[in-house]
Amino acid sequence: MDDFLMKPKIDFAFKEIMRNEQARIGFLSAFLKLNPAEIRKTEILNTDLRKLHEDEKQGILDVRIMMNNDTEIDIEIQLSALNVWADRALFYLSKMFTEQIRAGQNYNVFKKCVSISILDFDLFKENPGFYSCFHIREDTHGFLYTDKMEFHVIELPKLPKSLGTQDGDILLWAKFINAEQKEDFDMLAQKNTYIDDAYQQLKVISQDKEKQLEYEAREKAIRDYNQMMYEANVLGREQGYQEGKAKGLAEGKAEGLAEGKAEGLAEGLKKAITALISDHLEYGIPREKTLEKLQLHFGLTAGQAEQSYSDLTKAMN
Repeated sequence: MDDFLMKPKIDFAFKEIMRNEQARIGFLSAFLKLNPAEIRKTEILNTDLRKLHEDEKQGILDVRIMMNNDTEIDIEIQLSALNVWADRALFYLSKMFTEQIRAGQNYNVFKKCVSISILDFDLFKENPGFYSCFHIREDTHGFLYTDKMEFHVIELPKLPKSLGTQDGDILLWAKFINAEQKEDFDMLAQKNTYIDDAYQQLKVISQDKEKQLEYEAREKAIRDYNQMMYEANVLGREQGYQEGKAKGLAEGKAEGLAEGKAEGLAEGLKKAITALISDHLEYGIPREKTLEKLQLHFGLTAGQAEQSYSDLTKAMN
C-alpha cells in the first residue's frame, strides 16, 4: 500500500486535494484565466444548498469555493453518463446564484457564479474538443448579456493521448485528474508547480488509513451504481425481450412480445430502484439525496420516489 495512489477523478479524492490552498489557486487560475497572484483568497464553503420547499430537490455540491470574496465556484465530477447534465448544472448554479440575495437587498449583491463540470463521458457528441466554456451572449453580435454566470465543461474521454509542447494548464489539470499511474503523475507535476502541490496532497491522503476507507467506500458505491444502471438498462431490456418473445410464441399473438418486453423492463427498473435505495441506506446517504437520485435517474415523480423509499424502508424494518 506504500505505492497506492487514489484516482483524483473519484470525487472524494478530488475534494481532499482541493483542501490544499495552493492546489486550489492553481486549478482556479487555469480555468478562470487569472494570474495566480490575483487570487488573494480561496475558501471552501458548506456544500449543502438549503432546501426551501418540501418538494424541491436537495442540492449537494461537490466542491464549492469562494474566491476573493466576489466569485463563487461549484466544481463537480460525474463519472456516470448523464444526458441531462447541462440542465442539472444550470439548476444548481442558478440556485447558488439566487441564494445570494435576501428580502430587502438590492440586486447589486450578486456575485459571479462559475460551474466547473469534470465528466467521464461525452456530453457534447458534436464537439471533438475536451474543453468547452459557456457564457450568456447575444446571438448575432456575441456581446455578453451578463458575466455573472459561467460554465466550464471537461470531457475526460476526449483528452488527447499525448501532450504537446504548447499545451495549456487546463489540459495539464485534466490529465492529472484522469491519471492513474505514478509515472503520469510525476511527469505532470514537473510541468506545473500547482499540480505538484496537488500531487503532494494526493500522496499524503493516499497513505491515510481512514481516508483510504472512505475512498474505497466511495469507489465501491460508484462501481455498484454503474452496475445497477447497466442491469436496469441493458439486462432489463434483454430479459424483457426474451420473456416477450416466449410469451408471443406461446400465445400466438403479435402483442405478446411487446407486453413481455414491457414487463421485463418494469421488473428490471424495480430491481435497480431497490438496489439504489439499499445502497444509499447502507452508506448513510441522506433521504433527500436518495429521492433526488430516484427522480433524476429513473424519471420518477416526487410522489413515486417517496413511495418507493417508504415501501423499502418499511420492509427492512
